[in-house]
Order: sequence, then C-alpha cells, then structure tokens
Amino acid sequence: MELRHLRYFQALAETLNFTRAAERLHIAQPPLSRQIQQLEDELGVALLERGRPLRLTEAGRFFHEHSSTLLEQLTKVCDNTRRIGSGEKAWLGIGFAPSTLYGVLPDLIRRLRSDAGLELGLSEMTTLQQVESLKAGRIDVGFGRIHINDPAIQQQVLTLDPLVAALPAGHPLLPGPVSLTDLAQESFVLYPGNPRPSYADHVLALFAAYGLQIEVAQWTNELQTAIGLVAAGIGITLVPASVQVLHRADIGYAKLQEAQATSPIIISRRTGDASPALTHCLALIEELSRGRL
Repeated sequence: MELRHLRYFQALAETLNFTRAAERLHIAQPPLSRQIQQLEDELGVALLERGRPLRLTEAGRFFHEHSSTLLEQLTKVCDNTRRIGSGEKAWLGIGFAPSTLYGVLPDLIRRLRSDAGLELGLSEMTTLQQVESLKAGRIDVGFGRIHINDPAIQQQVLTLDPLVAALPAGHPLLPGPVSLTDLAQESFVLYPGNPRPSYADHVLALFAAYGLQIEVAQWTNELQTAIGLVAAGIGITLVPASVQVLHRADIGYAKLQEAQATSPIIISRRTGDASPALTHCLALIEELSRGRL
C-alpha cells in the first residue's frame, strides 16, 4: 500500500463519483479505478458498492474515517518539517519517566507548548532508553531517575524527591513513619522490570546500603500498574513523594524514617548541545525550579 492509494480513496470517498474524483486528482478515470482496485485487493475487502449511486461499504466507511486522520496527521508533519527545515520553527524532543510527571515537568510542557515557534515531541521512556534516544538524536532532553556514566551524555540532578512507602489501605504500618527495616519484612512490587538498570535497581541499592534484602513478589514495568498491585495486596512499593498527588482510597502512603531515602530527578542531554531550543528549555526549567523553592 502506498500513500497515493490513501489519497485516491479519500477523494473518491468524498465525491462518491469516479469522474469527479479523477478531476480533483488531475488524473484519468481508468488509472483511478485501477488504484482503488489494487487497494481493495491488498486489504482483501470491498470498500465500495459499485452501483448507482456509488456507496461506501461498512469497511469503506471505517477505512475512510481512519485514513483521513492519518493523512491529516501526515500533512501536519510535512508542514512542520518544512517550517523546521526553513528555520521558521524549532523542534524539541523530550523523553520522560512516568514518575517525573509529578514535579516541574507538566508546567514546563505547558510553557513550551505555548511557544508558537516550537514543535514539541513527548516520549515516555526509562532513563536508559532516554540515553539511547539522545545519542540517536530522537530526543533532546530527558527526565529520569538513574545516573548513567556515559561521556556522550551530560546529566544534572534537578531535585531530590523523598521516597515514601505505598501500602494497601488498612496496612498496620500506616500512617507511618516507617523504617526500611520494617519494610524489608514485606513483599515488594518493583518497577520497572525492563530495561535495566532502572529505578528498581535504585530501590534495591537503597536497602542494600542498610544491609537489607527484600523479597520481590511481582515485577512490573509501569508505576500505575505497581500501585494497582499494591492496592490488590500483592505487596508494597516505594515511590517518590510527589506521586502522592495520586489520591486513591485503596492506597496509603507512609513517610520513611531514613531522611537519606530519596530518588533524584535527573535531566539528561547530549554533551556539548547548545541548540537554541534546548537552551530555552533549560532556562525555563531553572525558572520553574526556583519558583518551587
């Protein structure tokens, strides 16, 4: 299937007339008919009821609706690509770990999106994935929680987020504060399981620093999934304190007695990158961070 098949079908679906669609596309009617037949053959379904009047089948209506959306998105991508290439707009790619969305990042995204001269790309990914995407040029800045030793990547700790224990409602350790020694007696839900190293390794290292080991009852890849499993009684977990904005009746949060139990929010970028869009982004981060002090 090629792009022209989608464009040809869109013109035909809007006119429901081969002659008018061919005129709109500035082609002859026979080639249009052949292209539509090729599209139907590839999909293995009839998109048209070839009677008088011409009608779309149910499959044709579905294909028209969704292919129109794809073409609109493609048109926007092409337009923005031209503007970026001509210098009218800049593009900034941001990668983020889900747990960083409860800090300065939402305010940053709002500020960046209000800039008409900037096209923003957002990708949810772990710190390790951010590093690979930065080196490949797919993103320009990442928000994660893991220190990575790579000369191609420059990292900066934005803030240290205290950790809290997420426990099922009614758990005897609520409302806290609780010690890591007490928590080590519980089964844990850890995240993310892949790729490693990850925030899970940070939690394991925290307990190991106190000579403690924990039993992992369940691994998961998402913060929200981990919290849901805690609510289901599978185990407990440690989350950054900023996650407490997620109010759930089936979950309780307990402060830790160990003040050193923190998780950093770390900004990652390419070493030596001084592009205007990234410089603007970093200046906004500093401004927003000062406003939270």
